[in-house]
Amino acid sequence: MSTETKGPSRRQFLTSAAALGAGTVAATATQAAGPDPLITELQDWATGLGAGVDEVPYGLPIRFEDDVVRRNVEWLTADTISSINFTPIHALDGTITPQGCAFERHHSGAIELAKSDYRLMINGLVDRPLVFSYEDLERFPREQHVYFCECAANTGMEWAGAQLNGAQFTHGMIHNMEYTGVPLRTLLAEAGLDAAGDFADKWVYVEGADASSNGRSIPMEKAMDDVLVAFKANGEALRKEHGYPVRLVVPGWEGNMWVKWLRRIEVMDGPVESREETSKYTDTLADGTSRKWTWVMDAKSVITSPSPQAPIAHGHGPLVITGMAWSGHGKITRVDVSKDGGITWETARLAAPGTDKALTRFYLDTTWTGEEMLLQSRAMDETGYVQPTKAQLREVRGLNSIYHNNCIQTWHVKANGEAENVEVS
Repeated sequence: MSTETKGPSRRQFLTSAAALGAGTVAATATQAAGPDPLITELQDWATGLGAGVDEVPYGLPIRFEDDVVRRNVEWLTADTISSINFTPIHALDGTITPQGCAFERHHSGAIELAKSDYRLMINGLVDRPLVFSYEDLERFPREQHVYFCECAANTGMEWAGAQLNGAQFTHGMIHNMEYTGVPLRTLLAEAGLDAAGDFADKWVYVEGADASSNGRSIPMEKAMDDVLVAFKANGEALRKEHGYPVRLVVPGWEGNMWVKWLRRIEVMDGPVESREETSKYTDTLADGTSRKWTWVMDAKSVITSPSPQAPIAHGHGPLVITGMAWSGHGKITRVDVSKDGGITWETARLAAPGTDKALTRFYLDTTWTGEEMLLQSRAMDETGYVQPTKAQLREVRGLNSIYHNNCIQTWHVKANGEAENVEVS
């Protein structure tokens, strides 16, 4: 029998390494001046019975998290009917956005439309114009995909300089949810497309049931690719504000095309060139002309913590810098973080490999000793695209734009841990 002493196993080594990595955190956590009454004394919550299982039939956040809510900017629009509010991205982690936190954008207010009253018409250059009820849609083979939805105006107010002091307000016109629905191509095939002929010059016009009749033109190539007619989000019915009972999902493309309360899909010879694709949702250049058909949301990222609404409150020592990145062109492959306004960069850790047209969470585990920082993040996607600086965007588009601002964002973190929005372009 061998008496050779075996070295530590790989499992033991990894466990030890993890413990060493957390040692600095443990050191700060054990420096107590004396007994902690929250540990040594019996607390109220341990002396009686809690709420029963039917206390709240539909689960809600605990009251201690009542600050994690959508917010609007009062001066941004004349009223809240045709307006927008913002996802509290600074207070979230992971990638999936709870429906109750996902931003709202309405053109004439959120309507109440019962499933029993819902109808979806497909007409135009089809072999058989059809009308589907909600129950009809449920009978088709369905799919689930996680996608981000970003308003084209997200970060739009930052074109002229640092404007709003909070990640929620600069980048919160975005959500990332798992959608369930029927591929649009399935419904178009049901109606028949022989009458449409060559798809190369064909479009579909999609329209909502609300009073604004919000409508957008979509090239047939995209319509036949990954567009989804969705009736669930994160496993449950859509919320009223997100288009209940049925909305369109147009992965990677600007949120205005994700028509809510979807009522009509018309196959056409060309685009309608509606208000939402001419005077709005086009990119005005320095000479006054505007680019149109800029549907895709380019690669973008933002650090959500530390940030103005999520300052460093724990003092010096270990610090987790985190944020999210996304690209309408596909998967995020890398995110770099700078602490000095873009002079030097460190590659962040992705929480999981990037997925197609969905948010990716990134982390940079570091140590903070009270130094001031100019925090930035820079995303790269699978096409090789690198998120630009604001100066690089301005070189191409000037200062007249609103939409499609995917510039690198800067937070100035002060010695006291507070942060503010600044421009380092």
